[in-house]
Amino acid sequence: MITRQRLAAGVCALLAALTAGIAFPTGAVADETAEQAAPKVELVLDVSGSMRARDIDGGSRMSAAKQAFNEVLDATPEEVQLGIRTLGANYRGNDRKTGCKDTAQLYPVGTLNRTEAKTAVATLTPTGWTPIGPALLKAAGDLDGGNGTRRIVLISDGEDTCQPLDPCEVAREIAAKGIGLTIDTLGLVPDAKTRDQLSCIADATGGTYTSVQHKEELTDRVGQLVKRAADPVVTPVAVEGATACTSAPTLKSGLYTDREEFGQHRYYRVDVKPGQELRASVSVAADREVNPDYGVLLRAVTVHGREIVRGEAAGNGRTDVISTGLRYPKAKSDDENAPAETVCLQVSNSFSAASGVKTTPGMPVELTVDVVDGPDPASDVASFGLGRGWWLLGALVLTGFLAGVLWGWVSRLRIAVWRTN
Repeated sequence: MITRQRLAAGVCALLAALTAGIAFPTGAVADETAEQAAPKVELVLDVSGSMRARDIDGGSRMSAAKQAFNEVLDATPEEVQLGIRTLGANYRGNDRKTGCKDTAQLYPVGTLNRTEAKTAVATLTPTGWTPIGPALLKAAGDLDGGNGTRRIVLISDGEDTCQPLDPCEVAREIAAKGIGLTIDTLGLVPDAKTRDQLSCIADATGGTYTSVQHKEELTDRVGQLVKRAADPVVTPVAVEGATACTSAPTLKSGLYTDREEFGQHRYYRVDVKPGQELRASVSVAADREVNPDYGVLLRAVTVHGREIVRGEAAGNGRTDVISTGLRYPKAKSDDENAPAETVCLQVSNSFSAASGVKTTPGMPVELTVDVVDGPDPASDVASFGLGRGWWLLGALVLTGFLAGVLWGWVSRLRIAVWRTN
């Protein structure tokens, strides 16, 4: 899935964390040293009627969730601001319109008072509907503000019952806002429909999906996700690429995130001084079902459109993240005041949407830009690019020549002696 691939690609955590804001042509900077706000986590718990089922280690799903919450609250790091939201906890009736609004914040996101949080959890009783989409929208609002890590941990035992508000589309919309939020999902029922929906939600934001069927598994996994929020991360800067180089934002070294439509081209500008080297890479994540056989192209071009160098990669549907990169060294100049060269990075893709799949918002794009001092010319580089190896080659050639001359002289001497005798 996208999360495993994104982690493996190292760029990203696809579909990873984002920060609010748009980079303008005056210059965008991904500052890894900026002070981060306190990490925020909201646990979103399904309290619908189906949570009464007694199929987790002989107890109900609700009791397993309560036990997990109590243990996780005890182990939550001090620096993590934690909140709890419920879905389906209050309305017992059959009116679908009312039931699909049934989501409430049980404990506000902030400095954790463990006793108060545990008391609030103890009052929960399985009740109503399963409005996952509306709950995710509200949870995103609960975590709004700040530039620290933000994470939603959703625990549910079934599909959303409030369609057509598709929770997968809700998750994509949340990710497209660039608010730096990851949704991790845990499924208490191992059926295919629940797994597919919860996986889709997690994939859209670079999160993870986990199927749990035992109390200890649930406790351990929720605890891991809460503690993970406290881990230091490099937060990508949200940037909006342009459709042409002339209007593209200027980027400096850093990690950036954007959204790209199917088959779209996005441009970004980077200034490279003489003696520097531009290193860039891009990853595009298929956060929804796409047709097989696709590719990603990253080109470095001049402001006039002439291609300098390119990197490209192709896929066939076996992975949902595809990456490529390029390097461009700018030669040194004898003029100390020589101006920097503006290089345009063009990102394009050949993805196409599968039948019935929405094409908006665009797919997640993660762009890494690194402008460093270029390598010094090697002082021992000889002809043919052999470097120090030419000494060995020369010695071998000379040895062979001398051996040939010696062998020829010995052969002629032997022939002369034979004729004389």
